[in-house]
Amino acid sequence: MTKLAYLNEIERCASWLAAWTIHHANHVREGDEIKVGGHQASSASLSTIMTALYGSVLRPQDRVAVKPHAAPIFHALQYLAGNQTREKLMNFRGYKGAQSYPSRTKDIDDVDFSTGSVGLGVAQTLFSSLVQDYVSAHGWMKGRPEGRMISLIGDAEMDEGNIYEALIEGWKHGLRNCWWIVDYNRQSLDAVIREGLWQRFEQIFRNFGWDVMILRHGAQQEAAFTEPGGEKLREWIERCPNQLYAVLTFQGGAAWRKRLLDEIGDQGPVAALIERRSDDALQALMTNLGGHDMPSLLEAFEAASSHDRPVCFICYTIKGYGLPLAGHKDNHAGQMTPAHMEGFRRQMAVKPGEEWDKWAAATLPEAELDAFLAKVPFFGEGRRRLSAPSVPVPATLPLPGQPGKPLSTQMGFGQILTDIAREQSPLAERIVTTSPDVTVSTNLGGWVNRRGLFARETMADTFKAERIPSTYSWEFGPKGQHLELGIAESNLMIMLGALGLSHSINGVRLLPIGTVYDPFIYRSADQLNYACYQDARFMLVATPSGVTLAPEGGAHQSIGTPLIGMAQDGLCAFEPAFVDELSVLMRFAFDYMQRNGEGDPDETTWLRDQTGGSVYLRLSTRPLEQPLRDMRPDLARDIVNGAYWLRPPGPNASVVIAYQGVVAPEAIAATGLLAEDRRDVGLMAITSADRLNAGWQAAERARQRGMTGALSHVERMLAPLSRDCGIVTAIDGHPATLAWIGGVNGHRVKALGVEHFGQTGTIADLYRHHGLDTNAIVHAAQAVSAGPAIRYRKALP
Repeated sequence: MTKLAYLNEIERCASWLAAWTIHHANHVREGDEIKVGGHQASSASLSTIMTALYGSVLRPQDRVAVKPHAAPIFHALQYLAGNQTREKLMNFRGYKGAQSYPSRTKDIDDVDFSTGSVGLGVAQTLFSSLVQDYVSAHGWMKGRPEGRMISLIGDAEMDEGNIYEALIEGWKHGLRNCWWIVDYNRQSLDAVIREGLWQRFEQIFRNFGWDVMILRHGAQQEAAFTEPGGEKLREWIERCPNQLYAVLTFQGGAAWRKRLLDEIGDQGPVAALIERRSDDALQALMTNLGGHDMPSLLEAFEAASSHDRPVCFICYTIKGYGLPLAGHKDNHAGQMTPAHMEGFRRQMAVKPGEEWDKWAAATLPEAELDAFLAKVPFFGEGRRRLSAPSVPVPATLPLPGQPGKPLSTQMGFGQILTDIAREQSPLAERIVTTSPDVTVSTNLGGWVNRRGLFARETMADTFKAERIPSTYSWEFGPKGQHLELGIAESNLMIMLGALGLSHSINGVRLLPIGTVYDPFIYRSADQLNYACYQDARFMLVATPSGVTLAPEGGAHQSIGTPLIGMAQDGLCAFEPAFVDELSVLMRFAFDYMQRNGEGDPDETTWLRDQTGGSVYLRLSTRPLEQPLRDMRPDLARDIVNGAYWLRPPGPNASVVIAYQGVVAPEAIAATGLLAEDRRDVGLMAITSADRLNAGWQAAERARQRGMTGALSHVERMLAPLSRDCGIVTAIDGHPATLAWIGGVNGHRVKALGVEHFGQTGTIADLYRHHGLDTNAIVHAAQAVSAGPAIRYRKALP
């Protein structure tokens, strides 16, 4: 039996299982009200392409981002190979069942890249290929062959702008070993794709140095074109509008016959070519596009395997191929009815009651199919999820600056990294930095001076070669440890996702650090969410916080980013005020980024720190006078846990000030003024509203489950306060970041922060404007605490 015969049989069985999986989720599973749109048509569209890849072309080192709606055909192929269970297929889209979109963290069948938010898995493969180049150039592959990073793309996904932003970076960094396979079915969710779009795709990719392979016609069509009259048929097919082709596909052979005879029938060779075929045969011929033709696909993929240049395959397909809804413009949300499915079951010769059998639709012996799949290269090494040992992290990191001297957290960050760069340590070796054209202005310059920029080929610093004085001496080379990006922040986040998965994809642990202007996190929030959803591990350093870059105005002011830090799953957010706090937090971050444990949460915080994750540091350009203090273990622990008492409250405290970040001077000054009219005033330094809130929520869930003694860090800190004590919170960000603290033990709260942007001026001007200066904090304290008027209040402007 030939390989082609086995592959066709595997596709047949996978197509049945994919369709049945979706039908079961829609119509059979008891109590399920979810209707699965999109999956049925997209899975059918990609069934041949995916069978060719997984059944013949892929190697264990290759990695694939599967088109989101093609999840059922992916799960079906993995089920046939023994990597997916019947139970999870039967529970598709159910609780802990096979996921509706392939997920690295929730599916069991060896998903390489999570997909779901369209276009992001596409760009991820490009950046993962660049990361593989980085790992290989540093000599860390240890004999492991380089793999191809492959994305299966819907043509409608090509509307996503982040794809083209990624293409630019790929060209700049000499992209290799990357395939993008476009499922060109010419249908999106709401419409049919515009005419001539494939020519635009082809030109774009060629301009960026990609090979482009267009698979328009299958073997049946190519054979028909050699018959008398065949060239006229080819011409008609290639000028047929997309909408008309879809309509005729849905209507079937008789409609094809009438249209073709009306438009190119000639009572001669062309008409004879058409009339020689039955309606079914004519339908099969007209839908035999390149993306559904196994020989054409194998030939194209094998040709592209002979080199490492990036390749874009434009594969013409029919959305819903082989199903009753093929070609219909509503098929994205369409579902096969029970009657449709019964007809499809009979067509596939699947016996009732055997629908979930692996080879229910097979016409070849099961033993032969199992034996064939056992020899398929891609499945030959079993599960391909790699691992890497942790990089040792010192007990402490350098502490720059001098007590009593002003220093900003942004400058402190740069100095800590520069000090690390001076070492020849495992930590320094595995740190890799990246930034979207803000390397210097986010204080990465010292690190890059010592560690260099990465490129596969050495490029000298021309300014240095020409003896022009410069603060920065930047040379590109294979051993460089900084990846410079263009100004597109979405590329930064996807690059961090790729770097932060290197331990799993390349078997090499990297410690990625990405810097960005804090307000521009909004530009890349989807990509940040995607990186976290994949459980990538990285440190995101964002600066300047809030309105502290005051003269620049609204374009460089961030308000809601602390709320993003709190709400983003998989991301641990900190906002230190002082550099000694930052040193402690960066040390924690390097360790936390590498954790991958299981078990119960820490019962002092109720945080699941053992599972690890990524870290977001919200820093500032505002210099603050640095405190003189001994970093005791208990203080370091509280900084990591989210808060500590800069001034502990006394037994009769009537008000507490709780601040986060660079409003520390205003909070400290207000506490001093309040102390003359209020007893036992406390000052709480919050380093992470995110961790305080997460621990509080987790402790409450633990108490609901019967662990009545569960207490979080914030609950223990607030426990000494009477219920009559008021709390004033202050942050250079949205006041909701800290407003929830009153709900912990039922205290009155006045939450101060920034709700509007756009003003320019000094920090003092803007803090006064936003009601965040010392006077505003004193006013808020008066409002939440009982007692006589505080003497040092001034009328608010």
